[in-house]
Amino acid sequence: MTLKEVQAEVDAWIQSSKTGYFPPLLQLARLVEEVGELARVLAHREGKRPKPGEDPGDLEEELGDVLFVLASLANREGVDLEAAFLRAMEKYRRRDRDRWG
Repeated sequence: MTLKEVQAEVDAWIQSSKTGYFPPLLQLARLVEEVGELARVLAHREGKRPKPGEDPGDLEEELGDVLFVLASLANREGVDLEAAFLRAMEKYRRRDRDRWG
């Protein structure tokens, strides 16, 4: 699945609801929340013990949630994630080509 297809699928799902897209700052809050859940999963995987009875979480699920909210925010703001990603990769290739050895 391409990022364009991801964005289209997210858009179709959101358009099927009465609410539509959340405002940008609420989307950002949701993204931060999902990244926090991702951080919790990774912390548990890397040695931090979960509290008794706490579900350590599912890395794949949390990454999927981050991607969903990111695609939702990109759609709301009219950003083509594929184009944005390609520009970012070009920047990293140019800027960091000698950085990591």
